[in-house]
Amino acid sequence: MTAMSHEAGGRLRILLVDDHPVVRRGLRAMFDEREDMEVVAEAADGQEALATLDAATVDVVLMDLRMGHGMDGVTATRTISERPDAPPVLVLTTYDSDADILAAVEAGATGYMLKDAPPEQLCQAVAAAARGETALAPNVAARLMGRLRSPQPALSAREIEILGLLARGLSNRALSRELFISEATVKTHLVHIYDKLGVDNRTAAISAALERGIIRPR
Repeated sequence: MTAMSHEAGGRLRILLVDDHPVVRRGLRAMFDEREDMEVVAEAADGQEALATLDAATVDVVLMDLRMGHGMDGVTATRTISERPDAPPVLVLTTYDSDADILAAVEAGATGYMLKDAPPEQLCQAVAAAARGETALAPNVAARLMGRLRSPQPALSAREIEILGLLARGLSNRALSRELFISEATVKTHLVHIYDKLGVDNRTAAISAALERGIIRPR
């Protein structure tokens, strides 16, 4: 079933998607204490979440990003967002790098919250997402605003993706195969990346990206 507007005065119906049972249990306990929200279903990965949405009526999906060997949160968010009458997806994760935030937003996430958020702040974000409003953790909003206000050209999503692959040790040839682009295009991207970061080699680029929180350590 697809998302439906919850009845006036009714409780917001939440689908929890996280591969850690302890996290799901804690979130369920928090929401169950409220009169305006309830957890109606849980899933341990993106694929299970998609199957759950076929059977349950949900107002908001609370989505983790990294879930072991199952479908990741970005892929699941993109797939859900492409459905007609899709419920809003609010990302809830421990990661706040530019790469993670941009990937989630581009996939269609309505908001992005961190797991260390105070309970009331998280509940407000869920309510905002249900209304179709954007809900961002304060430091996530600050990172996005910093990208917009920076006097230096911001890295594109593709350039951030390449930086992440560089950090994994991929060569230009391997990058070419991974991204289905030519080695010449890879080199062009690298030139732009080095220029934007103010460096002249891949080691310095990786170091700068990690230091600025553009990518996260693996």
